[in-house]
Amino acid sequence: MSNASNEGDLKWWQLSLIGIGCTIGTGYFLGSSIGIGITGASIVFSFILAALGTYIVFNVLAKMTAEDPQEGSFCYYAGKAFGKWAGFSCGWNYWCSNILIMGSQLIALSILSRFWFPHVPLWVFAAGYAILSIIIVLTGTNGFDRIENILAVVKFAAIVMFIILAIVALFGWISGDARQPDLPTKANELFANGFKGFWSSLIYAFYAYGGIEVIGILSMQLKKKEDAPKAGTVMLFSLMVVYVASLGLAVTLASLNAFHEKESPFVTALADYNLAFFPHVFNGAIIIAGFSTMTAALFGVTNLLVTLAKDGDAPALFAKKSKKLKDMPIPSLGLATVGLLASIITALLLPGKIYEYITTAAGILLLYNWFFIIISSLRILTFTLWNKIFAFIGLILIIAAVSGTLLEKEIRPGFFVSLLFVAIIGLVCLRMKKIWKKPKSDIRYY
Repeated sequence: MSNASNEGDLKWWQLSLIGIGCTIGTGYFLGSSIGIGITGASIVFSFILAALGTYIVFNVLAKMTAEDPQEGSFCYYAGKAFGKWAGFSCGWNYWCSNILIMGSQLIALSILSRFWFPHVPLWVFAAGYAILSIIIVLTGTNGFDRIENILAVVKFAAIVMFIILAIVALFGWISGDARQPDLPTKANELFANGFKGFWSSLIYAFYAYGGIEVIGILSMQLKKKEDAPKAGTVMLFSLMVVYVASLGLAVTLASLNAFHEKESPFVTALADYNLAFFPHVFNGAIIIAGFSTMTAALFGVTNLLVTLAKDGDAPALFAKKSKKLKDMPIPSLGLATVGLLASIITALLLPGKIYEYITTAAGILLLYNWFFIIISSLRILTFTLWNKIFAFIGLILIIAAVSGTLLEKEIRPGFFVSLLFVAIIGLVCLRMKKIWKKPKSDIRYY
């Protein structure tokens, strides 16, 4: 793969804003409720640990980008560190997992939209959101950046609004039938199910920070590639502060048994106060958050498939771009659309639990990629002793998050499904080895 162009027009703070837009999604607005149910108020500590792990992953990815800017981002660096099989596996692992996650997000968005329109079929909403997402991706990088910036501000504002309202409620300035706010301090409140529950909750905290791979790809658009670590630091510190503050307030305002997976913890926390507008506003914020992260994932897989095709890890057809549509890779977007459609149909037809296992597995697959990002950096970058220690801490946190799924009966099958995907990609790698051994002039994909 040839070195990518150094041209770019993004400033570091714009990348930070896009990062926030790509990250805040249904994993935070909804998934955190499940985490609270598993571990209690210590979910706050889970989010702090996940922020540390995510920062370590982004930091090493940004450093590799600054040192050797490449379009393939984490896939290129995996290949550089371990060989062709690693880059191929990371690329298709990421593509498959995001297609599945996008499908589940579309269904979640459709269910949330029924809050206002209960009689409209799910497939109508799913189709509408999918078409709108594709249109945004068709606007190209500049259009995507502008729209993600706007959505990021809306999502961040929704969280800040909750924090302000929650603080006002703590001071007793909002009337209602709420219980007396109580800061959880007892062991059974902080760790509802002991260490086992806390361990299992890590996966939900990591989900809330998912999306940094897209930022790794977009780092190529920075004016100064060396600003990538700064952009990631500001982004993740901002996210950690609002995540921890909002969750801390939520578990203070409501009793732990009030939280459940079908409602955002922030809606639950203010449910007994006289705020009739809040469920509507926050439902809209969750829809915007889910739509934003879904669109970011679609943008990411579309561009990544182009790079895979250029590098011989996908049919050459997917590297072609349309000059009439701002150099948009139509074949790549078309395959992502087909995959998205198949994922939606699967979600609508399969029983809920089965599809939940698949999407949980997709989230775990993303963490496998994060693991590869760190171990790739250990081979590529020159680390000081402290940097090596931080890298190993990141690996330990990722292993803890993945292994914690084995302790939670509801999501345990997702771990084994993730291993099935790894096995399939591994088998394809074995088949591709024969192609990689051939001279490039002998390889034909179409």
